[in-house]
Amino acid sequence: MGLKIGAIASGGGSNLQSILDACNEGRIDGEVVVVLSDNHDAFALERAKKAGIPAVVVALDPREGREEHDRKVVAALKEHGADTVALAGYMLMVTKVLLDAFPQRVINIHPALLPSFPGLHVQQAAIDYGAKFSGCTVHFVDEGMDSGPIVIQAVVPIRDDDTAQTLGARILREEHRIYPQALQYLAEGRLEISGRRVLLKPASPGSGALHNPSVKY
Repeated sequence: MGLKIGAIASGGGSNLQSILDACNEGRIDGEVVVVLSDNHDAFALERAKKAGIPAVVVALDPREGREEHDRKVVAALKEHGADTVALAGYMLMVTKVLLDAFPQRVINIHPALLPSFPGLHVQQAAIDYGAKFSGCTVHFVDEGMDSGPIVIQAVVPIRDDDTAQTLGARILREEHRIYPQALQYLAEGRLEISGRRVLLKPASPGSGALHNPSVKY
């Protein structure tokens, strides 16, 4: 049946674009059914509109609590049939309301090698610390900050002349590779959470035959 992805982004949405491209190219068995943002000016909304996907703004009202905001987010996701939530540069912490609505189906990508350097401005933090490697991490989301079980990581060396911008650009290229792969693992039912670990179950061996046109198992 494939994933029905609800993507949530606060900004440009380049990881959203990588997901859209992967769905269109068959690298993700699924589709993005709605794009949400807390920011009316997020370019991610324009990416959604260009792709013919519903683009919805659920702005944070300072008079309401975060859980009330997430109830609105959940309602919008459910309205459009989402069964999986992909955070793609979402700048708000999610609450138990969202996590309970989509158990073990909320994932995020972070531009550092977790558990090192959670939070913001992580490329500069890695450089300032003197780290020799950085990278990116796709993880399941929990109620902490970038603290959920890790699905997949990519390692990027830090060069002596790197700035936050140059390092971030190389990391971003890897983000665009591993986020679609993580979603495909999820679509294939191959991810199993065991405590802090995410185990990757073997792929289905299939029938051993070639098919023309191709057949998905």
